Amino acid sequence: MIRPAALWLALALASPAFFMVATGQQEVDTALITFLIAVPVSMIMLTALRFVTAGYGHRPEADRAVPGRRATDQSADEDALAEPN
Repeated sequence: MIRPAALWLALALASPAFFMVATGQQEVDTALITFLIAVPVSMIMLTALRFVTAGYGHRPEADRAVPGRRATDQSADEDALAEPN
């Protein structure tokens, strides 16, 4: 299924062709063919972007228990509690 972001990017990529139609320098069918070529190109571009950025923003499972703390901080706190003062 085509995502709306892919259609918006394809429209942005094909916008010079639509501008040329508006100014009378190009036929409508040429602009539509340009748009139809831009749709799969934009889908590939967005898929590549999603693939590259898929790992960003994810934390390991151990860090999800206490927000704002790293796993090393939690283990240090547990060691400090286990030792008698």
